[in-house]
Amino acid sequence: MIVLFGALIGALTGGTLAKRRGGKRADILQYATVYAILFAIIGLFITLFIHRMAL
Repeated sequence: MIVLFGALIGALTGGTLAKRRGGKRADILQYATVYAILFAIIGLFITLFIHRMAL
């Protein structure tokens, strides 16, 4: 759940950042994709950390 939430927040953040910088559609999609992947990986590590602490 944290991974999906992170991917969504990352996509919104990346898209907003690229749009604010005046990027075209391809730039916005690329930023949204990269930020979604980055935030999803961070969410994955947070999920793993929480799961390991629960054991």
